[in-house]
Parts: sequence; structure tokens; C-alpha cells
Amino acid sequence: MRKRIIAFISAIVVILVAIVGYNVYNRQASSESTTANKQVTKQVTKKSTTTNKKNGKTLIVYFSRTDGVSGGHLKVGHTKVVADFIQKHTGADEYEIQAAKPYPKSYQATADQAQKEQQDNARPKIKGTLPDVSKYDTVFIGAPVWWGEYPMIVRTFMDATNLDGKTVIPFTTHMGSGLGNTQEQLKEQYPKSKVRDGLGVEGTDANNSQKTVDNWLNKLGY
Repeated sequence: MRKRIIAFISAIVVILVAIVGYNVYNRQASSESTTANKQVTKQVTKKSTTTNKKNGKTLIVYFSRTDGVSGGHLKVGHTKVVADFIQKHTGADEYEIQAAKPYPKSYQATADQAQKEQQDNARPKIKGTLPDVSKYDTVFIGAPVWWGEYPMIVRTFMDATNLDGKTVIPFTTHMGSGLGNTQEQLKEQYPKSKVRDGLGVEGTDANNSQKTVDNWLNKLGY
């Protein structure tokens, strides 16, 4: 009889241990499942936020001069000032076009060379390696207006890069000619791209153009 009682009590203990162990396992599994679901949700939300950015990954390409400009030597070129304002607002990457053979330091000599390059349909060489534009969705292209259009060295960049299928946006600094023909040049060069309304900033106003740049970018959806 005593042996039966002991066996009965042992069986009850085993059952209780099994029940407690099962409940503990369920609570742990439920906790791990909840944590995993939270992590997956967080990852999907982050990915979704990145994917839904209206303008995608953005690059600012610009050509700027500190010498050979009206008014003498500049500490920072007018176009670079505007490019930096765009960068500050958008957080985009920047690439500066630099001539392999520097332009003259005097204004008149630079103007004469720019005119000759245009007449010859020249493509001056660019110093260094061009950026990989394939990873960008939107590309701003900025420069001073020379003889009504982009400097020919910017045309060198345009010929060397395929921006079809991307959003392309011009910006310029000038002495009264606004955007010149830059917008039309981009449409002709990249017929399969979306060319949006650009911004022309008078050179002498460049340093004080942050608000103008911000208002323009806000209209573009930045």
C-alpha cells in the first residue's frame, strides 16, 4: 500500500513539473515571437521609408571658378556657394568638375577661351575620375553661364554620363542671363530624363541666396 501511495505522489509530481515546464516554454516562445515581429516590423518600416523618398539618392555636380570672374579673385566661387546651399538643404553628395588644364586667371582671357571652345564645340578634359552616376536618382548640374549656355567642360561631363531615366535639374550663376539655354541643353542631351525647373542666381547675389535656394528646393519637393 505504501509503495502505491509513493508511486501515486511521484506521478503527480512528474505531471506538475511537466505542466510548469510547458507554461514556461510557451511564455518564452511567445516573448521571442513578439520580439522577432517587432524587429521585422522595424526593418520593413525603415526600408519603406527609404524607398518612398520622393527624389531618391541625389548628386550635385558643379563647375565653379574663383579666378577669371568679373570683379576679380573670389575666396569661394559663386556656383560653389549655391551648390553648397543645395547640399545643406538636401543632404546630397557633391562632385566638382575641375579642368585638367586650368583656365586663365584673368576675366577677359577666360571669356575669350570660353567663346573659342564653344565655337569649336570643344570638350575640355576633366581632372580626375568622374562619379558613378548609376546609383543616383536625381542629379543637379550647376555652372556659371558662359556665352548663354553651360561651359563646354560641363558638356564633357554630360557626354560622358548617361542620365536617361533620372531627374536632372539645372542651376546657374550669371550676370543677367538667368539659366541661359541650360535647361534646353539638358533636355536635348537626355531625352529620356525628367528635366525639372532650374534656378539662376546672379553671381553677386550668390552669398545671400540661401533663402532663394531653399524656396526653390521646397517647390521641387525637398
